[in-house]
Amino acid sequence: MSIDKLIEFARSKNASDIHLTVGAATAIRINGKLMRFSGMDDSLVNKTILSMLSADQERKLGDGDDIDFSFSTESGARQRVNVFRQSGKLAASIRLLNETIPSFQDIGLPNYVTDMLTALKGLILVTGATGSGKSTTLATMVDYINEHRQCHILTIEDPVEYRYTPKAATIRQREIGTDVKGFNYALRSALRENPDVILVGEMRDYETIKLALTAAETGHLVLATLHTTGAIQTINRIIDAFPNEEQNQVRLQLSFSLNGVISQCLMPMPEDKGRVAAFEILRNTEAAANLIRSEKVFQLRTVMQAGSKAGMVTLNESLKRLYLEGKISKETAMEYTDDKAELASLI
Repeated sequence: MSIDKLIEFARSKNASDIHLTVGAATAIRINGKLMRFSGMDDSLVNKTILSMLSADQERKLGDGDDIDFSFSTESGARQRVNVFRQSGKLAASIRLLNETIPSFQDIGLPNYVTDMLTALKGLILVTGATGSGKSTTLATMVDYINEHRQCHILTIEDPVEYRYTPKAATIRQREIGTDVKGFNYALRSALRENPDVILVGEMRDYETIKLALTAAETGHLVLATLHTTGAIQTINRIIDAFPNEEQNQVRLQLSFSLNGVISQCLMPMPEDKGRVAAFEILRNTEAAANLIRSEKVFQLRTVMQAGSKAGMVTLNESLKRLYLEGKISKETAMEYTDDKAELASLI
């Protein structure tokens, strides 16, 4: 089976991922669950993985590097691919990207989030575990700006996942390893490239976080992701990334430059009808900013609980709504909550 045929098969099953491993059964992930199937022997799996690589990527793989890249089939469908070795054998994880960029309604993102996207500067963070849909949410937000603002959007990604068609905006997409050598280098250059909006695919380290905060302070709208769960953990992760002597300054920077945090998780719907996202949303109101400045981040939950008029929602409120709408079961809600006692009282 060719890679194009394999991807076509996985997409026909509404899969989100493909896992290829020499020496093990091929698996596809459907509604969050791995389904294994046979029919591909080791030589075919090895050949299928190598068919996605360029000569330069194959050389780097031979040198011991893991390879991250985007891959398009002949039909135009795009995938994000990671190729690596395990137990001395080749393996690949393939994320199947949406063929079109979904709308706010498609992914269940509240429309009031658009208020954050009208800001001319500041930092918007989209967070969640691996596979929670962060890239798709970011793409939806970037395409909204693309449609509604005459501006320059610069994306820095590893790899480029969604390709945008310029609408009202001018869009430039830079891929790490192909167009630029690293996030830090790309962010430094970005400040000289006259962008209005900067998308940072992932804030991985201290220097990237520091540069993103600087960009948000100096008149740019910055959208970025973090692998954190929940708004409070996200704020703490950013502060903890800095040395102790810099943390008070970072709290001050965040209190002024943060626009909001959107934390999300993807959950299975009943009867294998797909997956649905729950969102926790923090807006940087005056009350939230005061708590960040005064080292009382743990109290932000209270601000979110009382901040519905400002467009805030806790994860439990989102889970309650999805449960009452019949989109998730009570068991699923309890599995994903960060406070079971509170959720039980809510529903």
